Amino acid sequence: MSRGHYHLAQGKGTVVGVDVGATLTKLAVALPEGATRFDWFPSSDLPRVAERVAAAEPARVGLTGGGAAALASLLSLDTARVGEFDAWGAGVGALLGEQADDRYLLVSVGTGTSMMLSDAGRVVRIGGTALGGGTLLGLGRQLLGGVGFDDLCALAARGDRWRVDLSVADVYPGGQTPPLAAELTASAFVRLASSDGEPPRREDLARALIWMVGENVALIAGGLSAAAGVEEIVFGGSTLRDNPTLRDALGDILPRFGRRVHFLENGEFGAALGAAIEARSP
Repeated sequence: MSRGHYHLAQGKGTVVGVDVGATLTKLAVALPEGATRFDWFPSSDLPRVAERVAAAEPARVGLTGGGAAALASLLSLDTARVGEFDAWGAGVGALLGEQADDRYLLVSVGTGTSMMLSDAGRVVRIGGTALGGGTLLGLGRQLLGGVGFDDLCALAARGDRWRVDLSVADVYPGGQTPPLAAELTASAFVRLASSDGEPPRREDLARALIWMVGENVALIAGGLSAAAGVEEIVFGGSTLRDNPTLRDALGDILPRFGRRVHFLENGEFGAALGAAIEARSP
């Protein structure tokens, strides 16, 4: 369980915010004295989530995410439904505090990936991609024999993706000058089509998979941020938790677009914290 102190609107009693996603359910328990506790559970176990919420004895509960209605049916408490993008805007504003620009691209990398423009506190979704943590879980199981998310991230941290991917330098060998940076990816996973050479290790496959998702998220975010005229991109979402390879991919690509990258501490709980803030507001 993580903890933090954020500038929440004052109110009496504990307030719980819950973000019920497709894979994980995130909780933010905002205590009257200002401390906030964070926790998460599989979304397949909503009865356990309901027990955890009830145990906090909240004065108010804010619910967001696709499974909010299902969780509300299990609670005998005063609940408020909060729009997902409103929740993300409020929560990330609190997580950033005074660090926030007036305008930035907010990227939530969850089961899929949503990209939102935050402009003076107003948050609007402007794009996204179906690639995200769900992609990693699904393809990871098929490629690596049923590994879970934590094992996938640990394997990737030890891998060499160039045993799987083809670089621009590989396409232009022998000292030729390529039209793009030599270290960029020319084709993902193409080496698996060849029977020549040493087969990739499990950790190589894991790193190539996470890098492919991260690279594509970065390219889309870079294009959207350029179109919106913003330089800062703020990342949250559960797929970044304990995932240094994904952070490496995002941090490698986006500065090439002239973009600043900010990875939020406790960023996986952004929408849950925002649901608590919105529920506490008068």
